[in-house]
Amino acid sequence: DLIVNNDTILASSTSTLLPTKLFTGLKHVKQCIVAHPVNPPYYVPLVELVPHPETDPSTMEKTYDLMKNIGQSPVKLTREIDGFVLNRLQYALISETWRLIGDGVISPDDLDLVMSDGLGMRYAFMGPLETMHLNAEGMLNYCERYRKGIIHVLKTFGPVPDFAGETEKKINEAMVKKTPSDPEHLNARREWRDECLVRLAKLKKDIKLDDVSHF
Repeated sequence: DLIVNNDTILASSTSTLLPTKLFTGLKHVKQCIVAHPVNPPYYVPLVELVPHPETDPSTMEKTYDLMKNIGQSPVKLTREIDGFVLNRLQYALISETWRLIGDGVISPDDLDLVMSDGLGMRYAFMGPLETMHLNAEGMLNYCERYRKGIIHVLKTFGPVPDFAGETEKKINEAMVKKTPSDPEHLNARREWRDECLVRLAKLKKDIKLDDVSHF
């Protein structure tokens, strides 16, 4: 902040720190922005752009254009919020995951299968909103058909788990059975994950190129 000029954008990946915690009081606060990637950032292109209340709109636009130009998939948040967007969605999913396993509804291994061979299959190519739109005769028809059922199910959700105790032990046992939590096994599994992500990214790119002529 002390050495840059008035054209330099100052960005941070931030983890969970909000822009107001990072940038308030800086001389170049109008040039500050959070650019929050997804782990592993080398293979997952999403970047959440989160402004400080004093961030200049041009800073958002310049950062967005830069991310697009280097092959990332930037999204713009209009304001800061705890967890940003990806982690809020992820934590909602993790929370219900914990409750289902803790209540004995499903095993940890089968829960992960629900995601990897179920929701994750279509979410790799479209989000929940487009999924809703396509699963009926458009969004309005989906809401007309399913809003009562969705609300009914959501009202059965329990409180936020403490992510400790017997459920933590049960999930840990299942995870270490699949991948022991020593560096050698974890790194080998990460390498497998990253290779899968590379292939998926290539597939998505190829599909997008092919789909151009279909619309």
